[in-house]
Amino acid sequence: MFNQWPVVRVFYSDHFVLPLPEGHKFPMAKYAKLRERILGERIVSAPDVEEAPLASLDDLRLVHDTGYVDAVLNGTVPREVQRRIGFPWSPQMVERARRSVGATIAAANAAIEDGIAANLAGGTHHAFADRGEGYCVFNDVAVGVRVLQRDSSIGQGGTGRAIRRVLVIDLDVHQGNGTASIFADDDDVFTFSMHGEKNFPFKKERSNLDVALPDGTADAAYLDLLRFHLDDVLNRHRPDFVFYLAGADPFHGDRLGRLKLTIEGLRQRDEMVLHACTRARLPVALSMSGGYAADVDSIVTIHTNTIRVAASLCSIGV
Repeated sequence: MFNQWPVVRVFYSDHFVLPLPEGHKFPMAKYAKLRERILGERIVSAPDVEEAPLASLDDLRLVHDTGYVDAVLNGTVPREVQRRIGFPWSPQMVERARRSVGATIAAANAAIEDGIAANLAGGTHHAFADRGEGYCVFNDVAVGVRVLQRDSSIGQGGTGRAIRRVLVIDLDVHQGNGTASIFADDDDVFTFSMHGEKNFPFKKERSNLDVALPDGTADAAYLDLLRFHLDDVLNRHRPDFVFYLAGADPFHGDRLGRLKLTIEGLRQRDEMVLHACTRARLPVALSMSGGYAADVDSIVTIHTNTIRVAASLCSIGV
């Protein structure tokens, strides 16, 4: 019998909510709304929406310094680092940060089996090996890369597919500075970031490919640049696996974005990336990454479209 549900597995951690002060800019509500929307619109089936597992300390330490991991767990992060993270320390912050990483690891393993899978949060690309910043505690994609490489090398990579060369496609409006720093000396990991030239972080790191966009960049120019660089990167790096950070913050209504993409333009962006990866038979793990529009429903719509595009493609397999 024909399966009425597209098969895309997604992992969530939205019930681990941070106790943020009144008026905080981080749109915590978007995560639960996203899960409700994709279920309500029958984009995914309930059995394919799974609670994120807790990332192990061993997994976190593949990327992050032991001292930093211990400080986060124990609530002894230096005040300046805590300020740069932007969240007050709490046990809920620790739980959520570990679950967010666990969701990306789980999505990566699911993508090896199914072609595409998603973390309904994640994209914490401002976290460095020894510190966090910009609402990022641990770097979920960096840990996901290292876990895949480790498990593949010892024969635990799901289907047995060898994962050595990895491509990170970071289309959040802010440069993935932590990710670029972590993989700066690793020829097996190619970091590609398309971001606002004058936006945070104001001191950029060097990705393998940085495409810095002027304020006000709109759909046509953005998509033309992405098309050109995406084909080039896939052909040049020849990855075994792709992590895609599908930020909602290039949206014209984003409070922190400074670009002018429409909701339709962002849907075309997702379609372009995921079609290219599917044609190349590459598994993809999605992270939703940033989104700070005052209208939370717009953020949810953008992320929902990402999952909708993934669901339409993942059954093709890789």
